[in-house]
Amino acid sequence: MESFTRSEMQAFPPHTESCKMDNQLSDLVNKELKVNVAAPNKSPENDKAGNHSKRTENNKDGNHSKGSQNEKGGSQSKGKGKSGKFVLKTPKGTRDYGPMEMAYRREVFNVIYSVFHMHGAVQIETPVFELKDVLTGKYGEDSKLIYDLEDQGGEILSLRYDLTVPFARYVAMNKIDNIKRYHVARVYRRDSPAMTRGRYREFYQCDFDIAGQFDAMIPDAECVQLVHQVLSKLGLGEFTIKINHRKILDGVFGSCGVPSEKFRPICSAVDKLDKSPWEEVRKEMVDEKGLDEEVADKIGNYVKLSGREELLETLANDELLKSSPSAQAGFADLKLLFQYCKSLGCAEHLVFDMGLARGLDYYTGVIYEAVLTAGQNFGEEGPVGSVAGGGRYDGLVGMFDPKKKTVPCVGLSFGIERLFTIYEQKMRAESNKVRATQTEVFVVTACKGMVHERLKLLGLLHEAGIKAEGSYKNNPKILNQLQYAEDNKIPLVALIGESEVEAGVVKIRDTVTREETTIKREELVETVRQKLGGL
Repeated sequence: MESFTRSEMQAFPPHTESCKMDNQLSDLVNKELKVNVAAPNKSPENDKAGNHSKRTENNKDGNHSKGSQNEKGGSQSKGKGKSGKFVLKTPKGTRDYGPMEMAYRREVFNVIYSVFHMHGAVQIETPVFELKDVLTGKYGEDSKLIYDLEDQGGEILSLRYDLTVPFARYVAMNKIDNIKRYHVARVYRRDSPAMTRGRYREFYQCDFDIAGQFDAMIPDAECVQLVHQVLSKLGLGEFTIKINHRKILDGVFGSCGVPSEKFRPICSAVDKLDKSPWEEVRKEMVDEKGLDEEVADKIGNYVKLSGREELLETLANDELLKSSPSAQAGFADLKLLFQYCKSLGCAEHLVFDMGLARGLDYYTGVIYEAVLTAGQNFGEEGPVGSVAGGGRYDGLVGMFDPKKKTVPCVGLSFGIERLFTIYEQKMRAESNKVRATQTEVFVVTACKGMVHERLKLLGLLHEAGIKAEGSYKNNPKILNQLQYAEDNKIPLVALIGESEVEAGVVKIRDTVTREETTIKREELVETVRQKLGGL
């Protein structure tokens, strides 16, 4: 964007006793200095417009807060300094988010919410902590990652590990037979954080679940479709939705000679194949899980397989798996799932992956996981891993029901922090900037002593539901006000001076083209709406 021109400067109010031009503006005209507006949310060296806060060069947050370059790192220092004094920092595995980062997050959330609503889901909320007994025994080996709260002499509590178990408790407690729900909230895990790859100890999950007794694979196919729609709308590049079935895995384990009591521990080991080579997984099976080497090798022949729908037919006719009712039931489900996904238009991204296990104990049927295959090109840290996952968990609600009544469920969860990370990298790589503020009109006064006139216009705009703001100073400099509006990409400026007030008019300025239109005061709201509609 170009600097203010001499003709534009001359269009501002003239020097008079009642409406004096700011000295700073006059100096800019006389010295023909450029006003740098190339970097959004960056104020002139001395920001005297009175708008909310001082901003440093490293802070691109815009309107309301002080920022620092360490904002993305999660913590500014480790523990105490050399002097032994307490140093302010965020806890390990957590971070702050400034206005610009929140703007990126808001865009991702909006896409996910829109898809949830498209599918008719209703929203619920559950407490951030649960009775420890509610969470115990639901997560297998991951139970060690649950945050337990200190006993205060009352109920023994833990922070929620995910949103699925609280949902099952909610369904059982309220005796719900069927519901399609979504839930967006923070969860907590004592995991090893990898901040640059979107892995934290406190993070958001966006869950979508369908509970109820329905015909096979129709709800499951809708969950796959929903993942497909969200990732397509975000435009993060190519992705794959891996699918498998717990009954197929159990059939493989049983056919290969794994004792039934070791199905879940072996499943947890297989779940690590996306991060570790088969040799390491095999070593864990043998050395830590006590599995016979020959049995482990048989399992390896299957879990390393991956392919399209044709692989289902091949394995269904496998000599070892032909006699496994569990495996055959799983193959039948996945064949039906592929057919339904074709009808929904989301089958092209499906891959049948025998190495997909989903380590959580509560899964009983179809499992799936979405992985970006091209989106990592936007960053420097390599692949970000799974960005969504889920599956069927038909027995979880029954664990909470006194009469063990089961309510079949299937659902998914988006790894939203990873999506935020890759989405922000994408936007920055493409030089796409988002606005930290949603303000539509910035009200500018050109003369001193006009705070009441400014507030009247703000009140008028707010009453009409238009997002508007203005300076918090009684006598702000006109240049700083205009600069602020352009820096923060506020599309319109409503500008008044003494002559405009006397004539009952307002100047509407487009901050991109810098074109101005003079309108009657009573036409302000309608004119603003028309101009915003054309942007």
